[in-house]
Amino acid sequence: MALRKSTLYLVLVVLTAGLIAGCPKPEVSEPPMGPGEMPQPPADTASVTTLQAKGSDTLLQVAQALAEAYAEKVSDVEVAVTGGGSGTGFQALIEGTTDIANASRKIKDKEVDAAKAKGIEPQENVVGHDGIAVIVNKDNPVSALTIQQLSDLYTAAINDWQAVGGTGEVALMSRDTTSGTYEYFREAVVKQGDKDTDLDFAASIIMLPSNSAIRDEVAKNTAAIGYIGLGYLDDSVKAVAVVNDAGAEVLPSVDTVKDGSYPISRPLFMYTSQEPSEATAAYMEWIMGDDGQAIVADEGFVPAH
Repeated sequence: MALRKSTLYLVLVVLTAGLIAGCPKPEVSEPPMGPGEMPQPPADTASVTTLQAKGSDTLLQVAQALAEAYAEKVSDVEVAVTGGGSGTGFQALIEGTTDIANASRKIKDKEVDAAKAKGIEPQENVVGHDGIAVIVNKDNPVSALTIQQLSDLYTAAINDWQAVGGTGEVALMSRDTTSGTYEYFREAVVKQGDKDTDLDFAASIIMLPSNSAIRDEVAKNTAAIGYIGLGYLDDSVKAVAVVNDAGAEVLPSVDTVKDGSYPISRPLFMYTSQEPSEATAAYMEWIMGDDGQAIVADEGFVPAH
Protein backbone atom coordinates (compact mmCIF):
# COMPACT_ATOMS: atom_id res chain seq x y z
CA MET A 1 0.00 0.00 0.00
CA ALA A 2 2.85 2.41 0.84
CA LEU A 3 4.49 1.61 -2.51
CA ARG A 4 1.24 2.37 -4.42
CA LYS A 5 0.92 5.74 -2.69
CA SER A 6 4.52 6.63 -3.49
CA THR A 7 4.08 5.65 -7.14
CA LEU A 8 0.84 7.63 -7.42
CA TYR A 9 2.52 10.68 -5.87
CA LEU A 10 5.40 10.46 -8.35
CA VAL A 11 3.01 10.27 -11.32
CA LEU A 12 1.13 13.36 -10.11
CA VAL A 13 4.36 15.33 -9.73
CA VAL A 14 5.47 14.45 -13.27
CA LEU A 15 2.08 15.36 -14.79
CA THR A 16 1.94 18.66 -12.93
CA ALA A 17 5.45 19.62 -14.08
CA GLY A 18 4.54 18.82 -17.69
CA LEU A 19 1.44 20.93 -17.59
CA ILE A 20 3.34 23.90 -16.15
CA ALA A 21 6.06 23.58 -18.80
CA GLY A 22 3.51 23.41 -21.61
CA CYS A 23 1.47 26.47 -20.60
CA PRO A 24 2.22 29.73 -22.44
CA LYS A 25 3.66 32.56 -20.42
CA PRO A 26 1.09 35.21 -19.54
CA GLU A 27 1.38 38.47 -21.52
CA VAL A 28 2.43 41.53 -19.57
CA SER A 29 0.24 44.46 -20.57
CA GLU A 30 1.47 48.05 -20.66
CA PRO A 31 -0.03 50.32 -18.01
CA PRO A 32 -2.87 52.45 -19.38
CA MET A 33 -1.97 55.97 -20.62
CA GLY A 34 -2.95 58.87 -18.46
CA PRO A 35 -5.10 61.81 -19.57
CA GLY A 36 -3.41 63.84 -22.36
CA GLU A 37 -0.63 61.29 -22.94
CA MET A 38 0.24 60.42 -26.53
CA PRO A 39 1.67 57.13 -27.77
CA GLN A 40 5.43 57.40 -28.27
CA PRO A 41 6.94 56.67 -31.71
CA PRO A 42 9.43 53.82 -32.07
CA ALA A 43 12.94 54.75 -31.02
CA ASP A 44 14.26 54.41 -34.59
CA THR A 45 11.72 56.83 -36.18
CA ALA A 46 13.56 59.71 -37.91
CA SER A 47 12.85 63.13 -36.39
CA VAL A 48 11.48 65.95 -38.55
CA THR A 49 12.98 69.46 -38.45
CA THR A 50 10.45 72.28 -38.87
CA LEU A 51 11.65 75.61 -40.26
CA GLN A 52 9.59 78.78 -39.83
CA ALA A 53 9.28 81.26 -42.72
CA LYS A 54 7.27 84.42 -42.00
CA GLY A 55 6.64 87.80 -43.58
CA SER A 56 5.80 89.21 -46.99
CA ASP A 57 2.35 88.47 -48.42
CA THR A 58 3.77 89.13 -51.88
CA LEU A 59 6.12 86.20 -51.31
CA LEU A 60 3.51 84.04 -49.57
CA GLN A 61 2.37 82.24 -52.71
CA VAL A 62 5.85 81.40 -53.98
CA ALA A 63 7.14 80.62 -50.47
CA GLN A 64 4.38 78.03 -50.02
CA ALA A 65 5.15 76.47 -53.39
CA LEU A 66 8.85 76.25 -52.49
CA ALA A 67 8.06 74.69 -49.12
CA GLU A 68 5.81 72.04 -50.66
CA ALA A 69 8.36 71.10 -53.32
CA TYR A 70 11.17 70.90 -50.78
CA ALA A 71 9.10 68.61 -48.52
CA GLU A 72 8.82 66.16 -51.41
CA LYS A 73 12.57 66.24 -51.88
CA VAL A 74 13.73 66.22 -48.24
CA SER A 75 11.47 64.05 -46.07
CA ASP A 76 12.91 65.07 -42.69
CA VAL A 77 12.46 68.86 -43.11
CA GLU A 78 9.18 70.77 -43.12
CA VAL A 79 8.83 74.50 -43.79
CA ALA A 80 5.88 76.30 -42.15
CA VAL A 81 5.01 79.46 -44.11
CA THR A 82 2.92 82.37 -42.80
CA GLY A 83 2.31 85.90 -44.08
CA GLY A 84 1.53 89.14 -42.28
CA GLY A 85 3.79 91.52 -44.19
CA SER A 86 7.52 92.16 -44.45
CA GLY A 87 7.60 94.06 -41.17
CA THR A 88 6.06 91.09 -39.40
CA GLY A 89 8.77 88.85 -40.81
CA PHE A 90 11.56 91.17 -39.70
CA GLN A 91 10.10 91.41 -36.21
CA ALA A 92 9.96 87.61 -35.98
CA LEU A 93 13.59 87.39 -37.10
CA ILE A 94 14.57 89.94 -34.45
CA GLU A 95 12.70 87.99 -31.78
CA GLY A 96 14.17 84.68 -32.90
CA THR A 97 10.79 83.14 -33.72
CA THR A 98 11.46 82.54 -37.41
CA ASP A 99 14.31 81.02 -39.39
CA ILE A 100 13.53 83.00 -42.53
CA ALA A 101 12.01 86.49 -42.90
CA ASN A 102 10.31 86.81 -46.30
CA ALA A 103 10.42 90.43 -47.48
CA SER A 104 9.47 92.52 -50.48
CA ARG A 105 11.70 95.37 -49.27
CA LYS A 106 15.18 95.74 -47.83
CA ILE A 107 15.54 95.58 -44.09
CA LYS A 108 15.66 99.01 -42.43
CA ASP A 109 18.67 100.24 -40.44
CA LYS A 110 16.60 100.36 -37.25
CA GLU A 111 15.56 96.74 -37.80
CA VAL A 112 19.18 95.72 -38.30
CA ASP A 113 20.12 97.50 -35.08
CA ALA A 114 17.29 95.79 -33.18
CA ALA A 115 18.40 92.40 -34.49
CA LYS A 116 22.04 93.01 -33.56
CA ALA A 117 20.93 94.00 -30.07
CA LYS A 118 19.49 90.47 -29.79
CA GLY A 119 22.69 88.91 -31.12
CA ILE A 120 21.33 88.32 -34.64
CA GLU A 121 23.16 89.50 -37.75
CA PRO A 122 20.64 89.55 -40.65
CA GLN A 123 21.82 87.94 -43.89
CA GLU A 124 20.20 89.20 -47.12
CA ASN A 125 19.31 86.75 -49.91
CA VAL A 126 17.76 88.02 -53.16
CA VAL A 127 15.54 85.15 -54.31
CA GLY A 128 13.82 86.84 -57.25
CA HIS A 129 12.37 90.04 -58.65
CA ASP A 130 8.83 91.38 -58.82
CA GLY A 131 6.97 93.95 -60.83
CA ILE A 132 4.17 95.79 -59.04
CA ALA A 133 1.16 95.73 -61.32
CA VAL A 134 -1.19 98.71 -61.25
CA ILE A 135 -4.71 97.38 -61.77
CA VAL A 136 -8.15 98.78 -62.53
CA ASN A 137 -11.56 97.27 -63.12
CA LYS A 138 -12.00 95.66 -66.56
CA ASP A 139 -14.73 98.20 -67.39
CA ASN A 140 -12.39 101.14 -66.75
CA PRO A 141 -11.23 102.63 -70.11
CA VAL A 142 -7.91 103.92 -68.71
CA SER A 143 -5.06 101.88 -70.21
CA ALA A 144 -1.87 103.77 -69.32
CA LEU A 145 -0.65 106.13 -66.59
CA THR A 146 2.54 108.02 -65.81
CA ILE A 147 4.25 107.88 -62.41
CA GLN A 148 3.14 111.52 -61.92
CA GLN A 149 -0.49 110.59 -62.59
CA LEU A 150 -0.27 107.62 -60.23
CA SER A 151 1.15 109.88 -57.54
CA ASP A 152 -1.63 112.41 -58.14
CA LEU A 153 -4.24 109.68 -57.87
CA TYR A 154 -2.87 108.20 -54.66
CA THR A 155 -2.39 111.60 -52.99
CA ALA A 156 -5.93 112.57 -54.08
CA ALA A 157 -4.67 115.48 -56.19
CA ILE A 158 -6.77 113.68 -58.80
CA ASN A 159 -9.99 112.29 -57.40
CA ASP A 160 -12.02 111.77 -60.57
CA TRP A 161 -11.14 109.37 -63.37
CA GLN A 162 -12.12 112.00 -65.96
CA ALA A 163 -8.74 113.70 -65.44
CA VAL A 164 -6.90 110.67 -66.87
CA GLY A 165 -9.40 109.41 -69.43
CA GLY A 166 -12.08 107.66 -67.39
CA THR A 167 -15.27 108.63 -65.60
CA GLY A 168 -16.44 108.88 -62.01
CA GLU A 169 -14.91 109.12 -58.57
CA VAL A 170 -11.67 107.26 -57.82
CA ALA A 171 -11.53 104.59 -55.08
CA LEU A 172 -7.96 103.99 -53.86
CA MET A 173 -6.98 100.48 -52.78
CA SER A 174 -3.69 99.98 -50.94
CA ARG A 175 -1.81 97.42 -48.91
CA ASP A 176 -1.50 98.05 -45.16
CA THR A 177 1.51 99.62 -43.47
CA THR A 178 3.15 96.30 -42.50
CA SER A 179 3.55 95.44 -46.19
CA GLY A 180 6.82 95.81 -48.06
CA THR A 181 4.78 96.46 -51.19
CA TYR A 182 3.16 99.41 -49.42
CA GLU A 183 6.58 100.75 -48.45
CA TYR A 184 7.98 100.39 -51.97
CA PHE A 185 4.95 101.89 -53.72
CA ARG A 186 4.94 104.79 -51.27
CA GLU A 187 8.59 105.63 -51.96
CA ALA A 188 8.81 104.86 -55.69
CA VAL A 189 5.38 106.05 -56.85
CA VAL A 190 3.60 108.25 -54.32
CA LYS A 191 6.77 110.16 -53.38
CA GLN A 192 8.23 109.64 -56.89
CA GLY A 193 11.57 108.61 -55.46
CA ASP A 194 11.99 111.77 -53.39
CA LYS A 195 12.29 110.82 -49.71
CA ASP A 196 12.27 114.47 -48.65
CA THR A 197 8.91 115.32 -50.21
CA ASP A 198 5.79 115.83 -48.11
CA LEU A 199 3.72 113.79 -50.57
CA ASP A 200 2.00 110.81 -48.99
CA PHE A 201 -0.95 108.48 -49.39
CA ALA A 202 -4.32 110.20 -49.20
CA ALA A 203 -6.34 109.69 -46.04
CA SER A 204 -9.08 108.19 -48.23
CA ILE A 205 -7.13 105.07 -49.20
CA ILE A 206 -8.70 101.75 -48.27
CA MET A 207 -6.06 99.48 -46.75
CA LEU A 208 -6.41 95.78 -47.42
CA PRO A 209 -4.42 92.91 -45.91
CA SER A 210 -3.25 91.09 -49.03
CA ASN A 211 -2.61 91.21 -52.77
CA SER A 212 -5.57 88.94 -53.44
CA ALA A 213 -7.88 91.14 -51.35
CA ILE A 214 -6.94 94.18 -53.47
CA ARG A 215 -7.38 92.23 -56.71
CA ASP A 216 -10.79 90.93 -55.64
CA GLU A 217 -11.99 94.41 -54.62
CA VAL A 218 -10.82 95.99 -57.89
CA ALA A 219 -12.50 93.18 -59.85
CA LYS A 220 -15.92 94.12 -58.45
CA ASN A 221 -15.52 97.90 -58.05
CA THR A 222 -15.54 99.94 -61.27
CA ALA A 223 -14.16 103.01 -59.43
CA ALA A 224 -11.18 101.21 -57.91
CA ILE A 225 -7.46 101.31 -58.60
CA GLY A 226 -4.95 99.12 -56.79
CA TYR A 227 -1.44 97.70 -56.93
CA ILE A 228 -0.41 94.06 -56.50
CA GLY A 229 2.59 91.80 -56.91
CA LEU A 230 3.03 90.48 -60.45
CA GLY A 231 2.47 86.90 -59.34
CA TYR A 232 -1.12 87.78 -58.30
CA LEU A 233 -2.17 89.31 -61.61
CA ASP A 234 -4.94 87.43 -63.41
CA ASP A 235 -7.68 88.12 -65.96
CA SER A 236 -10.24 89.20 -63.34
CA VAL A 237 -8.72 92.71 -63.51
CA LYS A 238 -6.97 94.92 -66.07
CA ALA A 239 -3.29 95.81 -65.75
CA VAL A 240 -2.49 99.42 -66.62
CA ALA A 241 0.64 100.18 -68.63
CA VAL A 242 3.05 102.51 -66.82
CA VAL A 243 5.04 105.10 -68.76
CA ASN A 244 8.79 104.67 -68.18
CA ASP A 245 11.61 107.22 -68.38
CA ALA A 246 11.93 106.64 -72.13
CA GLY A 247 8.29 107.58 -72.62
CA ALA A 248 7.18 104.05 -73.48
CA GLU A 249 3.92 102.60 -72.16
CA VAL A 250 4.97 99.27 -70.61
CA LEU A 251 2.74 96.55 -69.22
CA PRO A 252 3.99 94.52 -66.26
CA SER A 253 5.30 91.05 -67.20
CA VAL A 254 8.18 88.73 -66.43
CA ASP A 255 9.95 89.90 -69.60
CA THR A 256 9.53 93.64 -68.94
CA VAL A 257 10.69 93.26 -65.34
CA LYS A 258 13.66 91.18 -66.48
CA ASP A 259 14.76 93.69 -69.15
CA GLY A 260 14.21 96.67 -66.84
CA SER A 261 11.70 98.45 -69.08
CA TYR A 262 8.85 98.25 -66.56
CA PRO A 263 9.44 101.10 -64.09
CA ILE A 264 7.79 99.71 -60.93
CA SER A 265 9.84 96.66 -60.00
CA ARG A 266 11.98 95.56 -57.07
CA PRO A 267 13.95 92.60 -55.68
CA LEU A 268 12.41 90.01 -53.35
CA PHE A 269 14.30 88.85 -50.28
CA MET A 270 14.58 86.04 -47.79
CA TYR A 271 16.56 87.09 -44.72
CA THR A 272 18.20 84.63 -42.35
CA SER A 273 20.71 85.03 -39.57
CA GLN A 274 24.30 85.21 -40.76
CA GLU A 275 24.90 81.84 -39.15
CA PRO A 276 21.72 79.89 -39.99
CA SER A 277 21.05 76.34 -38.88
CA GLU A 278 22.30 73.55 -41.13
CA ALA A 279 18.73 72.83 -42.26
CA THR A 280 18.05 76.52 -43.05
CA ALA A 281 21.31 76.86 -45.00
CA ALA A 282 20.52 73.75 -47.06
CA TYR A 283 17.02 75.04 -47.82
CA MET A 284 18.29 78.45 -48.95
CA GLU A 285 20.92 76.78 -51.15
CA TRP A 286 18.17 74.74 -52.81
CA ILE A 287 16.01 77.86 -53.35
CA MET A 288 18.89 79.61 -55.09
CA GLY A 289 19.57 76.54 -57.25
CA ASP A 290 17.90 75.59 -60.52
CA ASP A 291 14.96 73.74 -58.94
CA GLY A 292 14.06 76.56 -56.56
CA GLN A 293 14.44 79.28 -59.17
CA ALA A 294 12.24 77.34 -61.58
CA ILE A 295 9.46 77.48 -58.98
CA VAL A 296 9.98 81.24 -58.57
CA ALA A 297 9.43 81.55 -62.34
CA ASP A 298 6.42 79.20 -62.30
CA GLU A 299 4.75 81.43 -59.70
CA GLY A 300 4.95 84.47 -61.98
CA PHE A 301 8.08 86.16 -60.60
CA VAL A 302 11.44 86.77 -62.22
CA PRO A 303 14.24 84.41 -61.05
CA ALA A 304 17.24 85.88 -59.28
CA HIS A 305 19.60 84.49 -61.94
